[in-house]
Amino acid sequence: MLRGILIAVNLGFVLTGAVVIDRVAVVVGKRVVKTSDVDLNVRVSQFLNGEPLNLSEVEKRKVADRLVDQQIIWQEMMNGGYSQPTDQDVNAYLQQLQRDRFNGSEAQLRSALAKYGLTEAQLRKYLLWQLTVLRFIEQRFRPGVLVTDEDVRAYYEQHRGELQKAYPQNSSIEALDARIREIIVGERVNQAFEEWLQQTRARTRIEFRDAAFHEGA
Repeated sequence: MLRGILIAVNLGFVLTGAVVIDRVAVVVGKRVVKTSDVDLNVRVSQFLNGEPLNLSEVEKRKVADRLVDQQIIWQEMMNGGYSQPTDQDVNAYLQQLQRDRFNGSEAQLRSALAKYGLTEAQLRKYLLWQLTVLRFIEQRFRPGVLVTDEDVRAYYEQHRGELQKAYPQNSSIEALDARIREIIVGERVNQAFEEWLQQTRARTRIEFRDAAFHEGA
């Protein structure tokens, strides 16, 4: 569930790419986000979402705002010593993407990447970051979540119709107890993460350099 949420939110990662004249796009605390970071993250985001390539100022500002979140999360991870995904985790993620979007064809994947001006290495780095954030959220916020029997019963009563339709063979509360608990945990973990992120952003110096987003900048 968290993977879906996170992909929807679409947090970016600072990727290295083509040689360009870089400018500072955003200052986040003592760190910076460069125009090349923004450009590449726009490309990868739109590639993963199956959207036409759009490098407009509006799109770049949206991605730059997500890169602010990335910098905040990265700083927290450096302070907390959280574990990292492995190359095998990234390989599995990439293979799933290739299977689901490109019929398992590596050639189709690379052709699509080329249309967005991307390399497989840049895509892998982005996927690594998404997996890293998922692991960070699980380790940072899941331990504080408690789901009681009353929570399960309340959720079951509220969603009884949906659950019976989704699980017609056995939709009793006893049969769905573990599944309901996992749903509630996912919702509460995500809520805790969003609240932490908003609070941390409010305490962080964030300065957008408007000139870096103008067309042709």
